[in-house]
Amino acid sequence: MAREKLAVLFVEDHQALAENLAEFFDNDAYSSDFAADGLTALHLLASNHYDVVVLDVMLPGINGLKICEQIRTQLHSAVPVIMLTALDTIEDKVSGFSAGADDYLAKPFDMRELELRIQALSRRGKGRQERLIADDVIYHPGTLVIETTAGTSTMLSGHSATLFEALIRAYPNFVSYAALSNALWGNTDSDEHTIRTHIYTLRKQLSQAFGRTMIKSLYGRGYQLHPDEK
Repeated sequence: MAREKLAVLFVEDHQALAENLAEFFDNDAYSSDFAADGLTALHLLASNHYDVVVLDVMLPGINGLKICEQIRTQLHSAVPVIMLTALDTIEDKVSGFSAGADDYLAKPFDMRELELRIQALSRRGKGRQERLIADDVIYHPGTLVIETTAGTSTMLSGHSATLFEALIRAYPNFVSYAALSNALWGNTDSDEHTIRTHIYTLRKQLSQAFGRTMIKSLYGRGYQLHPDEK
């Protein structure tokens, strides 16, 4: 069976380096896209899936730090990002990691080292980039963000995130009280009242963010994710 190619987006405005990257990663292990500026990069990221982004800091227009911030805050993407830059002081690295970068490689660098870092980050990022979909609702377990195809979004936390993930993974099937208890606490001993309290909190947050609770009660059985539920 052929190994699935790693999809990598290189954001680099220096033509000679971009050509070297294209030549090195032109093989059966990689599927590469290139962008020479931040706006093109954001457009590609919004419309394509990538396993890793290799991002230069010094770009025309929007710099790499701002691009990385927008990847996290506007696109709600957990795609691993490697910063490529000649700026290699500790302050520069702090800025890169604060913007949401996962790794930082100073120029000049060995292509083989970059490849090793890409491979390592792609393995780490597989779980973070999982998307769970139910009708027009998309949940990102790695970032705990729920979004809709209409563009609204909210971030969950704690028990609410655990409950929503259990419900959307089971969609369109219902989830029993025992299964929800196991997801929350690792056992099936919790009483139904406690679970109902946590479901109430989750419904309230969903209603505030999307104008619908998305959760349907099944008397005596448990709960079901129902994206249209008011």
